[in-house]
Amino acid sequence: MSAEQNFSNAKFLTVAEVAEVMRVSKMTVYRLVHSGEMPAVRFGRSYRVPETAVDQYLRGAVVDGHAGTA
Repeated sequence: MSAEQNFSNAKFLTVAEVAEVMRVSKMTVYRLVHSGEMPAVRFGRSYRVPETAVDQYLRGAVVDGHAGTA
């Protein structure tokens, strides 16, 4: 995500909410954020992930060499 993107209408999810949506552990979400695979914004000591980033990540997920359908 570019630094110029407008976040005024963006909905942000906590790491726990992202983990629940993706049905993975919070540690997995932290790994995705720290590796740069999933963009996030840091607020103090916690991270918030734009809902659109979760959607994009899931749409780009590949299973058995085929793009997944959401």
